[in-house]
Amino acid sequence: MPQLLEFSLPANLNAKEPPELRGNHRRDGVRLLVLSRQTGTVTHSRFERICDFLVPADLLVFNTSRTLPALIVGRRESDRSRIEMRLASHLSDGSWLALIRNALPENRPVREETNSMINFDLGLSARLEFPHKEIPGMWKVRFSTHGSALVDLIYRLGEPVRYRYVSQSWGLNYYQTVYAREPGSAEMPSAGRAFSWETLLRLRRKGIETAYITLHTGLSSYLDDELDRRHPGLEEEYDIGERAASRIRAAYSAGRRVIAVGTTVVRALESAAQADGVVRAGRRYTGLRITSGTALRVTDGIITGLHEPAASHLELLSAFISPALLREAYLDAVRLRYLWHEFGDLNLII
Repeated sequence: MPQLLEFSLPANLNAKEPPELRGNHRRDGVRLLVLSRQTGTVTHSRFERICDFLVPADLLVFNTSRTLPALIVGRRESDRSRIEMRLASHLSDGSWLALIRNALPENRPVREETNSMINFDLGLSARLEFPHKEIPGMWKVRFSTHGSALVDLIYRLGEPVRYRYVSQSWGLNYYQTVYAREPGSAEMPSAGRAFSWETLLRLRRKGIETAYITLHTGLSSYLDDELDRRHPGLEEEYDIGERAASRIRAAYSAGRRVIAVGTTVVRALESAAQADGVVRAGRRYTGLRITSGTALRVTDGIITGLHEPAASHLELLSAFISPALLREAYLDAVRLRYLWHEFGDLNLII
């Protein structure tokens, strides 16, 4: 990670609760930092005014993945000790990758063995098939049921994944975008959280086009500082329907701007794009890592949250704008007390 993408983030700039609960009373009341790709010029605004920075025929591409309550607590079959499981990714063979740890207050990695069992309430159990080669505590697990029956049990048993900077456990609805459809994300695709139905209507009235794809996001942290700095990627499932692919191809061929709502959308689009910029429809997996050396094929801009120092997301943003200009904008955001993380303020790079 280039040193230019490192900076000091005061703890009091972590957004501890949803904006609706800290005085703004609206999702779209958060602040918006607008950063020009060409000049590096920074403009400070509010998200509810995002239409001011877009033009008719721009195409916004949204991620419709719905957040799972991906933290579930069970007991090790061998000794009945409490185990915390954080679902990370659904695999093509029906199994899952999940981070397994002793439940709080210890919350430390566990030493499990292949084929050991974890039992949950409501008759659900999971068998640990084998550990991940690069990520301690990450296992491939297979549940005793699958499909919609498993998703139903997860919704009944689980709670949203949260980290220490969040002040308390908030209900699952606070972790959903208003347009979320298909359950599957371990954590909220948070770049789209600030969109209200009113904001979406204003976009439509201005002639700004929209397309909807799905990418089920994994975990943003493995609860290990050194590992998080390296952040070995997991493959994530995405789905681009023919209708969305057609709209993206039309915008690209006409020279109109394609703006991704979130880093997840960038990775899906750039994974599906051929060398000539044509985006293919289909359901696939991607482990694509985008850095400053990546030539973006189809994505012209991005709406995203504010990311922690040295986070891999900052590497992705450096494909849109130089690390030096990005760092200057972030230092400005720190000075003006913008708020970070999933309940924080947003950044438009265009």
